[in-house]
This record gives sequence, C-alpha cells and structure tokens, in this order.
Amino acid sequence: METIQVEACGTGEPHSELLRLDADAYLAECASRTVLVALSDKWTCLLVDALSGGPLRFGELRRRIGGITQKSLTSTLRTMERDGLVVRTVYPSIPPKVEYELSELGRGVIRLMSGIKEWAEVHVDEILASRARYDERAAQDVEPVRAVPGTRR
Repeated sequence: METIQVEACGTGEPHSELLRLDADAYLAECASRTVLVALSDKWTCLLVDALSGGPLRFGELRRRIGGITQKSLTSTLRTMERDGLVVRTVYPSIPPKVEYELSELGRGVIRLMSGIKEWAEVHVDEILASRARYDERAAQDVEPVRAVPGTRR
C-alpha cells in the first residue's frame, strides 16, 4: 500500500491518523474542505443514492438521473472513484461491460445523501413558496433609508 503525505490542517505538519481530529473545514487550507466540496455536489448526492441499491452501468445511471449530461456523469464518477467512494469494474467482454458501485467508504454516506435528497423532496413546496415570497418583496420599489442628520453611516 502506498503512503501519501498530506499536510494536516493549518499546522504545516504531515497528516496522520492521530491528527485526523484536527481537521477544520473552516480553514481554507484544510484538506477536509475538499471532501466537503465533493460531497456537496448535487450529482454526487444523486449518484450515491442511485448506487445505494447496488452496481449500475453508465447508461443505467444516466437514465436514472434525469438532466445529467454525459460529461457531468463521467466527471463526477471519476471524482468519486478518485476519492474512494466508487469502485469501477471493467468486465472483459465485447463491448466491455463497466459497472460502478459504492465502495465501503461510499456506503458510509448513503444515509447522509439519501437524507438530503429526501428532505429536498419533502420540503420542495415550502422552499418554492418562500422563494416566490422573497422574489415578490425584492421586486417591489423600496424607498432608500435616509440617514438621520448627525449620525454616522
């Protein structure tokens, strides 16, 4: 197994299992922020949920996730494979059969991603109504606030 040295968040020291608890995604230089960015991608969320039922081929994933382009699906699957969330298996056949499935690490985020997806589906009407109310208020002509003489702005 290859060992890769990564700087621990904000310390300048090599990252190790002992320093794992020092991760702080609020720090710009912390590697944990890159994990947060990857997990917060909408396609990653939907792919984890789609793959939670077992391995799927590229075409099956594309049909399952409406609106995803071939380029976005390819890019997201590669990122997930690189991050260790997905395992890509190529079977020797003509044409080659390729399946994608969640790794053990990827299965660890199923509940999180499914929960986000389900929350969005349950609360979509409330969110859309809130957006409409906000947009209506924002479209109204609002009088600028005048400074009171003698006060600082």
